[in-house]
Amino acid sequence: MATLSLSKTDTDNTYTRIRNLLLEARKSAVRSVNTIMVQTYWEIGRTIVEEEQKGQKRAKYGKYLIKNISEKLQKEFDKGFDERNLFHMKQFYLTFPKVNALRSELTWTHYRLLLRIENENARNFYIHETIESNWSTRSLARQIHSFYYERLLASRNKASV
Repeated sequence: MATLSLSKTDTDNTYTRIRNLLLEARKSAVRSVNTIMVQTYWEIGRTIVEEEQKGQKRAKYGKYLIKNISEKLQKEFDKGFDERNLFHMKQFYLTFPKVNALRSELTWTHYRLLLRIENENARNFYIHETIESNWSTRSLARQIHSFYYERLLASRNKASV
């Protein structure tokens, strides 16, 4: 029986192809999980707003609702559901009221940074730039804190900014 021997180059090429497939699969899995978590946090925010307001324009007992829900969720699911984070989820829903408009390229951390931006035009600019330039959350935070949007607006030579 004849045995085939593969050259080191063939083995290395095959290994590289398989390795790349696995790395891409991991990236896809992380993106999928992230998208599901962002949508879930939006739904949590919507649920809180709907329960707080009960059809009214303003909530009467929202602070207590978030406190009570937070205590129960933390007992069952541990970290990530403190009052502050639930408040972020509520703000997330209020700031981005259309779930279909959420961008799969952005993580929950990206969205939490974007929630701090009150100017809707500036927020939309940062969303666009984050996606186009593939900014990490650190890059986005740096650009926000350096007033990149405002500097760009104030600049006469926009290309140099």
